[in-house]
Amino acid sequence: MTTVNEPHTARLPYTAQPLGEGTAVLLTPNGPDASLDALVPHLLPLLAVAGHLLVRDFAPSLADFNALVQRCSGKITLDPARTFYGDVAQKVDSGADALGLHIENGATPYPPDLLWFHCVKAAAKGSRTTVCDGRRVWELLDPVDRGLYRDRPIVFSRRVGEEHWRRFTAFSLGDGRTPQEVTPDDLRRLSGADDTAVTEHADGSVTYAYTTHAAHPTRWSSHPAWANSIFGPSYNYEVPDIRFADGQEIPRDSLHRLAEITERVTEEIDWRDGDVVLIDNSRVMHGRRAILDPDRTIVNAQSFVPAS
Repeated sequence: MTTVNEPHTARLPYTAQPLGEGTAVLLTPNGPDASLDALVPHLLPLLAVAGHLLVRDFAPSLADFNALVQRCSGKITLDPARTFYGDVAQKVDSGADALGLHIENGATPYPPDLLWFHCVKAAAKGSRTTVCDGRRVWELLDPVDRGLYRDRPIVFSRRVGEEHWRRFTAFSLGDGRTPQEVTPDDLRRLSGADDTAVTEHADGSVTYAYTTHAAHPTRWSSHPAWANSIFGPSYNYEVPDIRFADGQEIPRDSLHRLAEITERVTEEIDWRDGDVVLIDNSRVMHGRRAILDPDRTIVNAQSFVPAS
């Protein structure tokens, strides 16, 4: 990988090393004066190749993490069920059980380009975050599964409570209106008419049906990746109905094969205090092993690449 063996690393604020068995990269400070802020112009070009980055030993504060996300992003989004820690970071609060692989907000019409994590306090044992490069998964699929997920769109359908969809819509629009002032039509405009239908209910909740492909090109490449939320969690939300757009269920034998393949290429992040992880959310899925240390504290942020 050319970025790892770049010939002028002495002039860079980081040293890059391969991470794991794929294309991921570990970035550490290149000298005692290297700062997290100096990484800003380098992170997205590195991410476009690597799929995910682990930034270690820069010792950022929570405020530093918030600033880094803002400087690298064109727009910030949120999970309306989580609490903010600063301007962009939200506490990852999804129980203690293991979480299946997924792209962030992949079961909704609003998946961000970038997913960020910051380890405020590492676990004393276990509790590792899992990552799985959807490009590596695609390369291991047999022709039947490739055709199945490349050619047939799937639909995620889920009912969302009024408080959550209103908070998300008001934040995303950012036009000064409060959650109480936005409408289901505002949510429809955010969702996009071509791939999402929104149905209102008498109790103020809505049901959306979002059509997408489980395998698709990624943010920086036309190379297919099997990257989706078919195996994803629903801790703060209703479990979605997931099926093909023609109404047929996804074959169980195919899901079994995909579960085996994704686990085969899944790797783990063994967190240290201060670590920052940046993920290409269109390509790399993430999850979690069971939390064995309740004092573990991880925050995350979701954002979009700046417009060029």
